[in-house]
Amino acid sequence: MVDIKLLLFDVDGVLTDGTILVHADGSESKQFNIRDAAGMVWAQRAGLAIGLLSARTADATAIRAAQLGIKIISQGGADKLAGYEQILEAAGLADHQVGYMGDDLQDLPVLRRAGFSAAPADAAPEVRAAVHWVSASGGGRGAARECVEYVLRAQGHWQAAVAGFLDS
Repeated sequence: MVDIKLLLFDVDGVLTDGTILVHADGSESKQFNIRDAAGMVWAQRAGLAIGLLSARTADATAIRAAQLGIKIISQGGADKLAGYEQILEAAGLADHQVGYMGDDLQDLPVLRRAGFSAAPADAAPEVRAAVHWVSASGGGRGAARECVEYVLRAQGHWQAAVAGFLDS
């Protein structure tokens, strides 16, 4: 866990509750949890890279990533393992340096490779059984925040990440 340099998150079902609203004009919207976002920002301030790995392509995902300063984003690849491998190659990282949180069966190949694997509480049973750690919260309900906190605590960085808030 100490070696983790990059935390990757699936989007639909992890950073959202899996709901996609399709509007009459064909556009889509998603609902993201602000506490998850805060955790990802704190992780970046603590020196961890944050990335998104999604099989779907959605403008909302790209916009949210930009809002949070997330530079590593892979969307639209049905083969998540191929996207994962491209991210690792571009970042110069090995499996043991990556944590990944996913919720469904298509995430299993990446979850099996990552040095640290995690899932929201409402992930598919097969996923929960395959990962190192399961959040107490569901996707889009704080699971990513809990994952960030878990990793930062294990690395000894949590107190420094939140010190400014605790000292005020």
